[in-house]
Amino acid sequence: MSVITGFLGSGKTTLLNRILKDPAMADTAVIINEFGDIGLDHLLVEQAEDGILELSSGCLCCTIRGDLVTTLENLLRQIDNGRRDKLARVVIETTGLADPGPILHTIMLHPYLVLRYRLESVVTLVDGVNGLETLATHEEARRQVAVADRLVLTKTDLIESAEVSAEFEELKARLKGLNPGARVLSAQTGDATPQRLFDAGLYDPATKIPDVAKWLNDEAYIDHGHSHHHHHDSENDHGHHKGHAHGHSHGHTHDVNRHDDRIRAFTLATDRAIPASALEMFLDLLRSAHGPKLLRVKGIVQIAEDPSRPVVIHGVQHVFHPPATLDAWPDADHRTRMVFITHDLPESFVSQLFDAFSGALKTDTPDPQTMVDNPLAISGFTSPIRG
Repeated sequence: MSVITGFLGSGKTTLLNRILKDPAMADTAVIINEFGDIGLDHLLVEQAEDGILELSSGCLCCTIRGDLVTTLENLLRQIDNGRRDKLARVVIETTGLADPGPILHTIMLHPYLVLRYRLESVVTLVDGVNGLETLATHEEARRQVAVADRLVLTKTDLIESAEVSAEFEELKARLKGLNPGARVLSAQTGDATPQRLFDAGLYDPATKIPDVAKWLNDEAYIDHGHSHHHHHDSENDHGHHKGHAHGHSHGHTHDVNRHDDRIRAFTLATDRAIPASALEMFLDLLRSAHGPKLLRVKGIVQIAEDPSRPVVIHGVQHVFHPPATLDAWPDADHRTRMVFITHDLPESFVSQLFDAFSGALKTDTPDPQTMVDNPLAISGFTSPIRG
């Protein structure tokens, strides 16, 4: 299942009209919402009548999520009853003003749908001409960019003047700052094929084998200067982990008038295996206390009880998909790696909390100044697990 989003006028309908003609979109059901948007071409709707489902009773992000669940369940019933031969993919188009989070929650929280559907990608369209202004003035647009697996630049054929071209380069830089891990495609150059748009999930659609490196893409965050590494190879004579280092590199600049610094993208990584209970407590505390600020969380974790079988986590705000345990590590990299995209949630807070639950912090009684400066100390998280 994939979600296509993008601010009003970004070209979602145009893109859908084009890719639905691609043979790769065979056996695809498309759920669209006419609220605030122009409908798909009438001819195309007639040609693909069995695969186009319109939800026109209201905004897809909130008022008709019940209808969305019913529609997804009906698609499954059609397969189970033999009325539909095959359903390879479902594509959901949101309205331009929608935060895609609630739609993703609908799938991740439903006890039946989560067993039958797998989230493949979130695709966000960005107007190449007006995108810079849209990002500057609309929080929804920035959130749409932040949660995306794929970013599609549209209307780039309208860029003619040097001024607009300069703004386009600035737009690309801002997109990279908001979401360094998202792959950027062009709608005009033919980049945005169904395979490139939707093949962003954990499992390779052809082999069904997990491709964690592609899905997590944590190297992109490191290259961009947002990284937090914990190395625990050895200890010194005092029992401290001498390899423990906080590798922050912030080479970017922020314009205080832009609000981009409210959205942060970073990774946490460690060589240390984490007890399953500690991971659960870490995630539970984050989502219960700061759920709305967690725009997206993806990770692969080495579990202390079974280090040879990593656990994959995926969350959107306060909702997390049931963890998946892989049969084996997909490659030679056995580190725990977690990618966070947050809104108004400092990287330092998340990394310190992670240190506390992963066992990286020693059990000391902090001095009074630490109690003021360290939010974890105030919360009582001065030891790895209190119990």
